[in-house]
Amino acid sequence: MRKLPIALLTFAALTAAATAEDWPRYRGANFDGISTEKNWLGAWPGGTPKQLWKKNVGTGFASLTVAGGRVFTIGNNGKQDTVQCFDAVTGAEVWKHGYAQELDPKYYEGGPSATPTVDGDRVFTLSKQGDVLCLDAKTGALVWTKNVHKEFGAELPDWGFAGSPHIEGDLVVLNAGTSGIALKKADGAKAWASGKDAAGYGTPVPFKDGDVRALAIFGAKQVFAVEPRTGKVLWEHPWKTSYDVNSADPVVSGDVMFLSSGYGTGGAAVRFDGGKTQQVWFNKEIRAHFASPVVIGGHVYGVDGQGGDKDSKLKCLDLKTGKLVWASPGASAGSLAAADDKLIWLTGNGELVVVEARPDGYKEIARAQVGGGKFWTAPVLSNGKVYVRNAKGDVICVDVKSGGPVG
Repeated sequence: MRKLPIALLTFAALTAAATAEDWPRYRGANFDGISTEKNWLGAWPGGTPKQLWKKNVGTGFASLTVAGGRVFTIGNNGKQDTVQCFDAVTGAEVWKHGYAQELDPKYYEGGPSATPTVDGDRVFTLSKQGDVLCLDAKTGALVWTKNVHKEFGAELPDWGFAGSPHIEGDLVVLNAGTSGIALKKADGAKAWASGKDAAGYGTPVPFKDGDVRALAIFGAKQVFAVEPRTGKVLWEHPWKTSYDVNSADPVVSGDVMFLSSGYGTGGAAVRFDGGKTQQVWFNKEIRAHFASPVVIGGHVYGVDGQGGDKDSKLKCLDLKTGKLVWASPGASAGSLAAADDKLIWLTGNGELVVVEARPDGYKEIARAQVGGGKFWTAPVLSNGKVYVRNAKGDVICVDVKSGGPVG
């Protein structure tokens, strides 16, 4: 019997033992920014969680995915994007795969925006210029590649493609073109394509409209509900934003979809039913530039503010009425995740803030400075560790589990 390399055996064992605490795609396994992980927050000795490792992956804003004991992300060195894989505990490099790609800064640092998606033994990525890659998760070897801009004519958005790949059965669905493009997972062949207009910047979000499965795809001027197998548009709801920057993912709770965008736009609750939509309320309390909100217990929690703002606030709204319930003190805008009825707010200047996800007031549980620079990328909680990444590409892993319960 031929012996397999220890690294492959280890990966296979970790994959088989993968838990619900893995974070295999942007916004997590449940597509909502909320981890199912429990009892993850321990005491922070000395007022800060222990840093386990730090690596530089190059410029960019792609978040991180964690699966099978490994961490995946993408960065750019000025001329090349590199997809990189690290050991989740030690930070040791496992593999990397590079391809030609300009940094493409435009009023910001540039670099890749879309987060790798891990699906079994494959990793799928999308570059700003439309390169779709399917890589072997064990080795980083290229399985196939396509370019949705060059091969299918999908117009490049002003800030490049940014939505992460979504896996739907045997399809890879991308926010590219008017209302999406789907490729066959096995070989990258086209399954369906919409029009060629510039896309929005969000990631496709699966939801149910009654008994019908759909994907919410944030376009440049509206949100589309798309049938995932065929690309048929089931309904659309207008949503216009300055510069067509719809980048924070739609959030679905029952038959209500919360939409929010920055540049002074605001947010709205939209009720949908069998192809019909109705805006329930609209206000400017949460103007989400890039940080996707979360919905917990009938309340929306989101970061109100533009990247670079120094007086952005984390806010809680009643989803039913839109009423502001509470707002945090001002801070530099950042991004958000949640777990175990706690909000994980990574501010724009690298403070990791844990807040109770409750409507009875803004209540901090813990706060610590975990890094320096600009932090726009969403934090990731997985297996008792929080992973953060700044614009210049410093990936930092901190241990939030050890030290016993917070008392």
